[in-house]
Amino acid sequence: MNDRAVPIQYEESPRLRRMRAASRLLDESIVLPGGFRIGLDPLIGLIPGVGDVVAVAFSFYVIYQAARLGLPKRILLRMCSNVLFEALIGEIPILGDIFDAFWKANIRNTRLAELHHRPTQPERPLRNIVLGIAFAFLVVIAILIAAAAGLIWLFLQVYKILSQSN
Repeated sequence: MNDRAVPIQYEESPRLRRMRAASRLLDESIVLPGGFRIGLDPLIGLIPGVGDVVAVAFSFYVIYQAARLGLPKRILLRMCSNVLFEALIGEIPILGDIFDAFWKANIRNTRLAELHHRPTQPERPLRNIVLGIAFAFLVVIAILIAAAAGLIWLFLQVYKILSQSN
């Protein structure tokens, strides 16, 4: 008799499949010359004014799926911080969009979900996460608006200084 334990095989979660698909679309769906991959996220971020907000909304879809999987709140918070960090740096014109292409918050968040997902953990009901996800999204958007206002103020101050010196 074989006394070695056989690991239990669980069916892959449809939520994890959706997270992977969304992450690939947002972060790795376009192959550039040389093999580097970017996704729609940095391209959406190029749209002045609303691009970063739209990209954050798409990124929160990945976080929503992770929350439904029942991931620990500390992991969800880390996922939100990945998106916030990418979005804040993304506020810097051009350089921020280049950073978005390298940081790939959605791929990072999907990897976190794969690491911390327990198939035996019951899914978290929708009613238990709607307010939390909405609140986190609004906080990230408020921080982005404040950062954009700060950048605009900074550019105006630099312009004012430069125009006075002429």
